[in-house]
Amino acid sequence: MEFSLTDNEKQILLATARESISSKLENRNPDYPKAEKGLLEPLGSFVTLHIDGKLRGCIGHMLPVRALIEDIKILAKESAFHDPRFPTLSLKELEQIDIEISVLSPLTISSPDKIIVGKHGIIMKNGYNSGVLLPQVPTEQGWNREEFLSNTCRKAGMQNDCWKDPNTQIETFTAVIFGEKQT
Repeated sequence: MEFSLTDNEKQILLATARESISSKLENRNPDYPKAEKGLLEPLGSFVTLHIDGKLRGCIGHMLPVRALIEDIKILAKESAFHDPRFPTLSLKELEQIDIEISVLSPLTISSPDKIIVGKHGIIMKNGYNSGVLLPQVPTEQGWNREEFLSNTCRKAGMQNDCWKDPNTQIETFTAVIFGEKQT
């Protein structure tokens, strides 16, 4: 499914994410921008936080859970305060964060040769193991397709070449990715 967001919808989502985080840090009731109709649709999404270009938090849902605008409110706080890889975001860090949002397409069963670096994100599954990397990760890391596949295997807790195993399921998705630095 091809989908897009208007520039105004992107701005509303970014402002919503920042307000969600800042209102919690400042211990006040949030004052969210008004949502446009298109933002009420359920879509998979991720909120990623960076400070000085380095990951500071990332939480999301591959599959739709609730209206996109509502999901962004929750995921922004989760990324800032509940990503187990990082300490809770501090008020001092609030002005330093750059918020990036990824809105995901539905998942498609795929094969290694069909994956396009920079376009597709990957979900790798085999038994109880699964791992996800968003479309922007291999580009940010300078990975080719094989490195992208191997690193997704590693993230899933499997051997680097698990993508060659016929029992490993590979699903791809695309994403509309935008952030405060790009606007």
